[in-house]
Amino acid sequence: MKNASTISALVGALAVAGALAGAAAAQNMPAKKPPTAAQEVGMEKCYGVAKAHQNDCKAGAGTSCAGSSTMDYQANAWSLVKAGTCTTIKTPNGMGSLTAKM
Repeated sequence: MKNASTISALVGALAVAGALAGAAAAQNMPAKKPPTAAQEVGMEKCYGVAKAHQNDCKAGAGTSCAGSSTMDYQANAWSLVKAGTCTTIKTPNGMGSLTAKM
């Protein structure tokens, strides 16, 4: 029985360590800057395709600007993609969207 509780304690400690490492990695990422007008030429805003902290700018509640998305494929956060390609980008949540999804 002692071995089982030791293993449980170890698993719990590893889970906490993993969560802390993930949070530290996100904080150490370089700040993402909003796209410039020149960068937007030939591009379109595509919602729901960005990884956490990799969106290009705000789209709604929970996003303030570049790099502020809190989860992968956040439906109200956009990234610039080549014009005409957004709705062909497949994610675990479906396809990219030209409008914010709630």
